[in-house]
Amino acid sequence: MQLALGLLIPFAGTTFGSAMVFCMRREMNGKLEKMLLGFASGVMIAASVWSLLIPAIDMAAEQSRIAWVPAMVGFLGGMTFLLALDSVIPHLHLESTRPEGVEANLKKTTMLVLAVTLHNIPEGMSVGVTFAGALLGNTGITMAGAFALAAGIAIQNFPEGAIISMPLRGEGMSRLRAFVYGSLSGIVEPIAAAVTILLAGQIVPALPYLLAFAAGAMIYVVVEELIPESQTGEHSNIGTIGVAIGFVIMMVLDVALG
Repeated sequence: MQLALGLLIPFAGTTFGSAMVFCMRREMNGKLEKMLLGFASGVMIAASVWSLLIPAIDMAAEQSRIAWVPAMVGFLGGMTFLLALDSVIPHLHLESTRPEGVEANLKKTTMLVLAVTLHNIPEGMSVGVTFAGALLGNTGITMAGAFALAAGIAIQNFPEGAIISMPLRGEGMSRLRAFVYGSLSGIVEPIAAAVTILLAGQIVPALPYLLAFAAGAMIYVVVEELIPESQTGEHSNIGTIGVAIGFVIMMVLDVALG
């Protein structure tokens, strides 16, 4: 029960964020959108360092390995994995009119949802691998730390849900349908988390690599999508402020509860 709750916390954040379509006007304010994108970036950067990379290095050292090797290999593997998905899955970013990935005859709204779903995969993996570490024991990862990461991802997912549902509403979609699409973009997170837990449980020595893999995948999303979108056009400093706020909140959560 405790594990199921932990895996569903990030999805709940996306769902509540998507619900903002019922109480906000047709289009999201541009400054607010930049702030939210920056905030999401800051949370993911801090989570990658404190919740994933540092535990991976510490765990490798305790296993009498060269501490930085699993972190390096896993991190680059995660970046490569997301690069491959980014190149294959057809999707469309918020501020772009040109789809990415393989050519496909899909609606604009579908490709917007796929873009968010794509970067929800590493978030789900990161939650799953930390819970796996907490369940296995003797990994340096506590259940409180795993819940802290899940809470941090949920906080980050709240604005993310709004960022996807509001533009869909702006495209003319009904509020209910935009809410459903926004919520469904986050369903991949508990699925990715559950798969990661199963893999980690079967291959305990690979846990440091999986932690770093999730970190690399998240940093790819931050560098490739979130930060560029928060820095386009005017008022880019608002996005930068959002990064600082998100980073600090996630850092405090991890250090205080981990």
